Amino acid sequence: MTDLIATVLGGTGFLGKRVVAALARHGYAVRVASRRPSIDQFAAPQDRLRPLIVDICDEQAVRAAVTGSEIVVNAVSLYEEAGDLTFEAIHVVGAARVARQCREEGVSVLVQLSGIGVDGHSPSRYISARARGEAAVRDELATAILLRPAVMFGPDDTFLHGIEQATRLPVIPLFGRGDTRLQPAYVHDVAMAIVRIAQRQYHGEVFELGGAETLTYRQLVEAVCEQAGRRRWLLPFPFALWKPLVHIMSLLPDPPMTIDQLYLLSTDNVATGNVKTFQDLSLQPGAVTDLIGDCLGL
Repeated sequence: MTDLIATVLGGTGFLGKRVVAALARHGYAVRVASRRPSIDQFAAPQDRLRPLIVDICDEQAVRAAVTGSEIVVNAVSLYEEAGDLTFEAIHVVGAARVARQCREEGVSVLVQLSGIGVDGHSPSRYISARARGEAAVRDELATAILLRPAVMFGPDDTFLHGIEQATRLPVIPLFGRGDTRLQPAYVHDVAMAIVRIAQRQYHGEVFELGGAETLTYRQLVEAVCEQAGRRRWLLPFPFALWKPLVHIMSLLPDPPMTIDQLYLLSTDNVATGNVKTFQDLSLQPGAVTDLIGDCLGL
């Protein structure tokens, strides 16, 4: 087993499990840290993986997870609040806790996952918490790397699969006129970016990771329809009407959409060009229209 240890908090999530596999393939011994860790799902060499039960709200568990690590990746994410699991507790206080323990334990590289478009003044509690989380991490550890991927897609995502489910309807309601611009990033490309960051020992950088294509939401829906061989009528639906509808959906046990997701779809989600990107890591990201079929099994 290699002496280089990586800890991936949220290591069984959509991105986290790809990061775990990529780091293991590149010679790291990886601690798969989550509240319910399992390594059975990984194709990576099992002898390089160590599952750890870690709650990001538990100071001692976080300390034990990061101690001795060369790189720590905080890929813990929360999209819906429930009880004590709030955006503040996970994305701000929890993220700061990870950064503090990394500083105290002398971790060389901390990668904090965030997202393109973070804004502390956003009406979305999720988006504003992400921005405050970035600031809290930097307050604890100035050398932390902030990684802001665009909306991610992959074989078991909710993004493309949600669009594909909508294309089964005879009429597809759009968000507004469907003009929101998106730059979807392939989840495996984001995982590889983290490997490159670990290998090159970056410190204090900000990366915005957008995919090879920028499409409107309407164009993306049309691309999924084409791949699925479906002809559908796309119906513009004003955001002002979506809001009360989503509030009603939120009363369901498992709502298909939250108000924070609606806010995300109302704002362009593309790289600004003001910070580092995939190209700075010598990576050429995949194009969503080239990968839709494989991701959806079409």
